[in-house]
Amino acid sequence: MEVDTAFLRSVRGIVKLAEMMTLFVALMCFSAASRPKYIAATVLEFLVTSLLLLLYTLKLNKKLTFFFWPLIDVFNSVFGAALVLVFSLMAVSTYTVRNTLAGGIVGLMAVVLLCGDGYIVFNKITFNKSRNETEVVKVSSVS
Repeated sequence: MEVDTAFLRSVRGIVKLAEMMTLFVALMCFSAASRPKYIAATVLEFLVTSLLLLLYTLKLNKKLTFFFWPLIDVFNSVFGAALVLVFSLMAVSTYTVRNTLAGGIVGLMAVVLLCGDGYIVFNKITFNKSRNETEVVKVSSVS
């Protein structure tokens, strides 16, 4: 298998890595505070994000063509942001242990990264247009 190091150095790759780091830190904070519902939501989003990062890094998205991976990535970003936002706001507003507050704050940072990732990927998706049409539109709008 070929590793795509260019993806890891791209804006999308850096944002995905930052998402994973913030979700991991939030997971550690919630684990230290022993909050199972927050742990479950954070683990779920961490696993899905890491699987998508692995998919893009190993270029499996080019081999598994039965899904439209950018759209799945956008849906993951949107629903993940909503899920993490709800649980982070609950953690921040009802904390009894400082680790829960820290996990909620880091979770809110992950929400910002998830929204940014969804925005970046959504802007790159073209529906019902060939690649040449989008390049012509981008070149004509720049001129």
